[in-house]
Amino acid sequence: MNLEKRSKSLFLAGLLMSLAMVQPASVLACAACYGQDTGPMAQGMNWGIFSLLGVIVSVLAGVAGFFIYLAHRATPVPAPAVPEPLAGSTEGI
Repeated sequence: MNLEKRSKSLFLAGLLMSLAMVQPASVLACAACYGQDTGPMAQGMNWGIFSLLGVIVSVLAGVAGFFIYLAHRATPVPAPAVPEPLAGSTEGI
């Protein structure tokens, strides 16, 4: 019984996908491919590209900044200078 439901749902999904591919509106090209590079659809597409590019650049800058922070934290701190009279003494041992 379970196999019949699954095959029926796969058939319906395939039928819906094939009907969606046959629709004439889905064959129309986007604004860049169609040749209208100054229309509102092309401007919206350009803004979408630039906003996604801004998000990617900011994330990559954050990751790079984190690694720079880690590299800065990993640098060894120089030991404090010991005064000369204490350097040769064995008083603290």
